Amino acid sequence: MRNPKWARFWPDKVVVKLATLGSMGDLKAPGTWGSAMGIVFYAVFISHLSDFTAAIVLAAATYFAIGICGEAEKRLKKVDPGEVILDEFVAMPMCFLGLSAYGSHPKFFWILLAGFLLFRFFDILKPLGIKKLQRYHGGFGVVIDDVAAALMVAVIMNFGVRFWLG
Repeated sequence: MRNPKWARFWPDKVVVKLATLGSMGDLKAPGTWGSAMGIVFYAVFISHLSDFTAAIVLAAATYFAIGICGEAEKRLKKVDPGEVILDEFVAMPMCFLGLSAYGSHPKFFWILLAGFLLFRFFDILKPLGIKKLQRYHGGFGVVIDDVAAALMVAVIMNFGVRFWLG
């Protein structure tokens, strides 16, 4: 899959700052920081949306991330650079697809924490074929492994939350 062409026209500084979430990509454990910011993004902007609307917003955000991450790879002259964390930021909210009804639940914090921990587990270890997805070229390869990890977590979370909270 080719990178979207629109990102080519953006200035280097803008592309790199978006891909690294400002300077957060330079911190120790950048993927964890990107995931944490994804939790904040979810809690503030996504959790109150219907599951359908959230899926549409996150699909658009994923397309955006593919373009920016692919362009950042070129400009940083690295393949899937660790400082590029827009992929974690965009994928993290996907862990909660199907759980919009629990956005105001008293145990919402624990739901977020469980999703975060599971996502970090799947993102770091990349089990069940997720690692193979990184082989794809450009921004798609940077983003798709995180999306796959998030969707696996979403399945686990949907079963777990419904079992745990009834």
